Amino acid sequence: MTLIFRDDAYIRSCSATVTAIDERGIRLDSTVFYPTGGGQPGDSGVLRRAGGDIAIVDTIKGAASDEVIHVPAPGAPSPAIGETVTAEIDWERRYRLMRMHTCLHLLCAVVPGAVTGGQISDGKARLDFDVPGATLDKEEITTKLNALVAADHAVTPRWITDVELAERPELVRTMTVKPPSGQGRVRLLDIGGIDLQPCGGTHVRRTGEIGAVAVAKIENKGKQNRRVNIVFAP
Repeated sequence: MTLIFRDDAYIRSCSATVTAIDERGIRLDSTVFYPTGGGQPGDSGVLRRAGGDIAIVDTIKGAASDEVIHVPAPGAPSPAIGETVTAEIDWERRYRLMRMHTCLHLLCAVVPGAVTGGQISDGKARLDFDVPGATLDKEEITTKLNALVAADHAVTPRWITDVELAERPELVRTMTVKPPSGQGRVRLLDIGGIDLQPCGGTHVRRTGEIGAVAVAKIENKGKQNRRVNIVFAP
């Protein structure tokens, strides 16, 4: 399966052939739809076809590493295997998720400590940090984040081998979720030398696209676990 979003997150639609259908959803030979993973929600959108468009309400991963399942809305028409469709994402929603996901990488550069959890939603996101005894300042983090956004740093994906990643364990910031290995290579996201870590999600090309953000609140989630919640500023 060709995962178009992996090479270019700005492509909004593609022509594809239906390869399989089951109770979980629809599989295509290529797709622009990102499946839920790494804290980022799966895309929604539509499969356009002559026999009636199919609304896609979610996208999830299949058993294989490159298998993407498009979840249709209840009652939506079903395509035929071998049929050609146009897969089109809800771009406005995806772009907001891209901006917020990239902002979380900036947050990693601002807040010290390993990441213990995280989640991205439409217009907001959070990261949990292992920062024992530390007091995090909401206004200070907001100021530093917006400075990195305004600096308009380049955001560049690149790949390293499994062996190279094993030799550089400091690149992995997450304590609970490890990057997938065994495929021979791992995708990294490099933000202008500010943050470099494994990530398979979709991102903007420059930090300036994120726009102004704010730390909504910082929560104490345990003895040494601090949750930082960010939102797009009005």
